[in-house]
This record gives sequence, structure tokens and C-alpha cells, in this order.
Amino acid sequence: MNYSKSQQEAIRHRDGPMLVLAGPGSGKTAVITARIDSLIREHGVDPSSILVITFTKAAAGEMKQRFLTLCGAERTSVSFGTFHAVFFTVLKHACRYESSNIVTDEQRYRFMREIISGYNLDYREESEFIAGVLAEIGMIKNSRIDLAHFYSSHCGEEVFRSICKAYARRLSDSRLIDFDDMLSLTFDLFQQQPDLLAAWQRKYPYILIDEFQDINRLQYDIVRMMAAPKNNLFIVGDDDQSIYRFRGSKPEIMLGFPKDYPNARTVQLAVNYRCAPDIVAAAGRLIANNVSRFDKELCADRTCRGQLALREFEDQRKQNQWLIEQIRQALREGIPAGEMAVLCRTNTQPRLLLAQMMEQGISFCTRDRIPNLYEHWIAKDIFAYLRIAEGSVARADFLTVMNKPKRYIARDSLCESEVAFDEWIRMYDEQPWIAERIEKLWHDVKELGRMSPYAAVNYIRRGIGYDDYIADYAEYRGVNREDLYEAADEIQESARGYRTTAQWYAHIEKYRARLEQLARRADVRADAVTVSTLHSAKGLEYRLVFMPDANEGIVPYRRAVLAADIEEERRLFYVGMTRAKDALFISYVRSSGDKERYVSRFVEEIAPSRA
Repeated sequence: MNYSKSQQEAIRHRDGPMLVLAGPGSGKTAVITARIDSLIREHGVDPSSILVITFTKAAAGEMKQRFLTLCGAERTSVSFGTFHAVFFTVLKHACRYESSNIVTDEQRYRFMREIISGYNLDYREESEFIAGVLAEIGMIKNSRIDLAHFYSSHCGEEVFRSICKAYARRLSDSRLIDFDDMLSLTFDLFQQQPDLLAAWQRKYPYILIDEFQDINRLQYDIVRMMAAPKNNLFIVGDDDQSIYRFRGSKPEIMLGFPKDYPNARTVQLAVNYRCAPDIVAAAGRLIANNVSRFDKELCADRTCRGQLALREFEDQRKQNQWLIEQIRQALREGIPAGEMAVLCRTNTQPRLLLAQMMEQGISFCTRDRIPNLYEHWIAKDIFAYLRIAEGSVARADFLTVMNKPKRYIARDSLCESEVAFDEWIRMYDEQPWIAERIEKLWHDVKELGRMSPYAAVNYIRRGIGYDDYIADYAEYRGVNREDLYEAADEIQESARGYRTTAQWYAHIEKYRARLEQLARRADVRADAVTVSTLHSAKGLEYRLVFMPDANEGIVPYRRAVLAADIEEERRLFYVGMTRAKDALFISYVRSSGDKERYVSRFVEEIAPSRA
């Protein structure tokens, strides 16, 4: 293989720290494997003294296979592994831990479910609440934050601290550790047992780390301890692709590497071998707007221009229809479906698109779990209203909606398993203002029975006042009402075009079955278009990439407020753009539901004069 001058400089580096700035598609995996080969073949380094660390098991396996293909099976004593695998190996030898001591997700959720049952907590979805609390516990461990100085976004500080301590006791009493414990326990061992640390320093005098921009503070501190005193630390990454701040990784760690190691050599892999020149140039214009980054200039190795399109649409449905037509055209031109991807900011964003793709027979697969919109509590409330409109007399349906919006109707007014409106009204003869509200509800559900699904959902929200309930709910629980309105908008939009609720329900059932099928089959198929979040697409490449809904509030996400948050959102968009080899289609809409939408600032930065 012919290597560029900068690639050769990285490959031939022997001792001391080195920082390799590897832009998208710059051949970093080839450089890492060739550098290992160079250490062994040219410098006589024992293969068993080389440790290569990656962030995922799949990446470690791929890196090892690439190395063996290049160098041969006799070099198998080189160690490849994830941070967690490496650190768990330390714990296995020092603490006699086995794989049975690693807590499973099922156990973690069970422990947390039992713990929170002892608190009077107010949350709508238990699993979502537990996932959020566990993520915050992981953040505390990985960032080495003092629990007393951490403030949870899911519950009060005293309750959160109590939950954290109870969770730690449950793990300890069961002699179990989670993945975050693997890091914190290894750090503590190395600090407390210098002889143990020295043994691992002697074992691996050469350490290489891939995707270094994703490292968190605790991982970095442990690696620095292991690499000392020789500091043969070879790190490869791209600060412009650091997109996991929510997991504790920070580009500041990579940016600070030259200060931590003043004698470190730096080399930049500036040639992009993946993307067409127009895509490389546009991505470069975008990321140049970030301030906290290494200054770099990327160029494309390819000479063909490629295709970069920026398109505006009236709404999501029309945008999605255009996207589907582009996929069909590409298929007619002989481009395999597996070479196409739709990249979205969140896993809820593509729900309408997936429904339209299903309706029109476009085969797709997903890299993320797509939450079922119709299992959202707002959808369940709306369905309860519609069932009553269709004649349901089930007490459960009436209990679900009778105070949404607030009507001040007591739950114990519904004692029987079936409800009769006239009898219910008579119960409030002495409170006529409540009787009037029940009569209004009766009138409203009769009106719903005459409407199409779309009109009915709109009437529930605006005519009956369900949107007012959403606003009250959001204010009382301290959540973002716009998130809830967005879910209601999606539910309403999904009902458009169906003449009867039976037709809409049939679509919902088909959609549910397809999501369950996708959940069972997490594989990526060559005969299907990939639908993925931007996070999950990192490290992948496709001939055609679609990035829909490039609107403010979606990207950058509406919760991104601080300058550091906006820079991370820009890096995420940059990652998405640089997945495209030949063609990149970025689109945005003017409206969603009845709300006006604005084009993302990132589109403006890519091309100030938009197409």
C-alpha cells in the first residue's frame, strides 16, 4: 500500500508520545495496523508488549483482523481490546472477578426498580426514569464527580444521592460490578498498589488508542498511569468527531494532550480518501465555525465532484416523499439499497418517514431502537377518547381521560366496570358545574364519532382542550412542553389521510409489528436502506446519505444552549456529512404541524446562498 508522507511519519514513529489527528476517511485504521507491524518488524518490539485499545468490541475485532491480514497469524500475541475488556482483565487477576460478577442490564433495572419503589416519586414512564438515573450514576463514576456536587435532572438531590448509595450497596452485597465500576476500581487499584501498576506497565510498554476523541476523564487517567514512565502512548483520533459528551467524553482531553505531554509529536492525516471533494469542502466550511478545536485543513483525494444538494420543503410528509423518490431513482440506477442511509438527530425523528416507507414498499433496517409512537402516554390518552367516541363504556377508558383537561371529577364517581353518561351526570345533581362538564364531555365524544381520525385528534387537542392538559402536566413536572407537543403533533400527523379509525388502527398494528421485527433483527442488510441516528452512524460510510429535518430545534437540538453544546451539535452534523462518499442530500422544512420551522444554522454555514 502507498502511504502519504504524514501517514509514513505516524507509521514509523517508535518511542515517546504521539498525537495523530485523523480526519474522516483518512485511513487511520491502516496507519494503526501498519505502525504495529513497523514496531515489530523494523524495531524488534515483542508483539506481546503491544496493547491496542478501541471503544467497541466490534472495532477491536475488526482492527485485529485487519492486522492479521496485513502481518500474518504469527503476530497474534498483540493484544486488542476495549477499555472495559482491558480493565476487567486487571480486576480478574487482582480481585478474582469472573464474568459472573458483571451485573446484567436485567439485574440493574431490577435493583433500581426495587430501590425507587421506596420513594414517592412522580414519573410517567418507569423504564425511562430508571435509564436516566443509571446514566447519571455512570456519568458520576466516569467523571469522578463528588456525589455531593452532582445535581440530578430526574429527581431531587437528596433522593438521588440516597438512590445512588442504595444502588452501590445492592451491587456490593451481591458481589457485582457494572461497566463503570471496572474503570473506577482499576483506578483505585493502581493508586493503592504501585507494584500492581508497575507489573502492567512492564507488560505493555507500547499502548495505541483508536478514536481517542471519545475517551472520558477516568479512562484517560488510567491510561496515563499505565503508559508511564516510558509514555509510549500513540493516540489516534479527531477532535472534530467528539460526539459523546453525554457519556463523559470531552474533546478538551484530546486538545490538552500536547500540554500533558510537551514532547509529544503531532501528525495530521489531512487527506480524505472517502468523500467526494464537494462534500469534503462543505463539511470543512461547517466545522471551521467551531472554536475549541485543532486547526486543520482537509482535502479530498478523489477528483470527481460528487453531489451535494440542499432542499427546502413545505412539511415533513412532502420532504419524506421526495426522499423516497430519490431512493427509488438510485435503485433504478443500480445503487444497492445497502449503500444508502438516512441519518437523523434522534431515534424518534424518523417515525413518520418509516411509516411512509412501509406504505410504499421501501425496504429499510434500523441501527437504533425506534420507540413506538403509539405506546406514548399521549397516544394512549387519545385512543381512550376515540374508543369512548366509538361506544366504549369501559371504566378504564373514562378514568384515563375524565380529567384531561381538568374537570374536577372524582375517581370514586366511577364505581362500576361500565359507565353510563346519564347516570354519571345524575350523580352530580348537587354540583351542577361538574355535571355540566360531564355533559360537555358527552357532547364532545359524540362529535368525535363523526370525524376522520386526523380531525378527531385535532378536536381532542384544541376543541376539548387536551393541549391545555399537556401544558399543565409539563409545568407541574418540570418537563419541556415542546417535547410533549411534538409527540402530539406526530400522532396527529400520522392520522392524516385515513378516512376511518379502523384504517388508522390497521396501519398502527402493521407499524407495531414492523418495529418488533426490527428489534429482533438488529442486523444491517444489503437489501435495505439503513435508517440511523447520527451517533450510531459514526465510523460508517455510504454512497448516498440523506440528512432530513435540518431545522433549528432538531439540529442543533433545542436543549443545546451553551456554546459547548452547540459545538458538539455541529460536530455531530459534521460526522453525518462525512459518512457520504458520492452524494449527500440535506433537507429542511418550513412547517411541522401548525408550527413554523426555521432552517438550521448549520445549513447556512455550509452554503450561505442556499439552493
